Amino acid sequence: MKKLFSPQFLDKANYRTLMILGLVQIALFVLLAQFYTSEVIPKPTGIFNSTWKIISENTFLDNFFATMWLIIKGMGIAIFISLSIVYLSLVPFFSGLANAVSKLRFLTYTGLIFVFTIILKDGGQIKIFLLLFGIIPYFVTSLLSYVKDIPKKEYELCYTLKFNKWKTLYEVVIKGKLHLVFEVIRQNFAIAWMTITSAEGLSMSEGGLGTMILKSNKYLKMDDVFAVLIIILTLGIFFDYLFDVLKVWLFPYTDTTRHKNLWINRVIRKIFKKEENDTVQ
Repeated sequence: MKKLFSPQFLDKANYRTLMILGLVQIALFVLLAQFYTSEVIPKPTGIFNSTWKIISENTFLDNFFATMWLIIKGMGIAIFISLSIVYLSLVPFFSGLANAVSKLRFLTYTGLIFVFTIILKDGGQIKIFLLLFGIIPYFVTSLLSYVKDIPKKEYELCYTLKFNKWKTLYEVVIKGKLHLVFEVIRQNFAIAWMTITSAEGLSMSEGGLGTMILKSNKYLKMDDVFAVLIIILTLGIFFDYLFDVLKVWLFPYTDTTRHKNLWINRVIRKIFKKEENDTVQ
């Protein structure tokens, strides 16, 4: 018990203890919220009923897949553009472009929405461009910091192996730091997931989870608003966990202990073991 109320550095609490503690805290929060009455924030029971009602509706899956398609398309374009800019930043001619793009993270959406609306005039394109503008500057900034932190000895090793500069770029920056790129993708997916609902409000005809929130806001259905927010939060946590698992699975050297115990590996081993037993029989 004493460990739970004192800073921990090396001797940390185990995973099961932290899970139990987290569930207890969530239960206490829900219990307090149930007895707290407000005209704006509904009770947990009302939110739970609305959540079940929304998930049960046929239109939920349509809106969910509309959001997923938008974010997959936006993330795919953003990853390609960002990686191209960062890798080319090691070429002096393009280094200024990478620094300029990273500074765009201080620019707000307020004026850009009007500009994009006038220029593009298509709701789907406007959403994609706003999503890209919200992802690429942060993506480039994070990747640039990783590239700058690469030790000189890694480049020097390639020079001793008689690699040319382009092969050194591939071996050290592209191939050698791929696990860091995956971590940046995971971080920026969270940013995209947070901003996508706002972008979806610009074109409600295509649907999406953001459209569901705006419609519920319009008719002051606060139970439905908080229900959709809970759904978005839950999906975001799930996708973040999935990215974390995939990172350890694809790049075992980042955490060899976790890689051995991953449920994906256990499932694969069971499948192959079953196939071997069937072959023997």
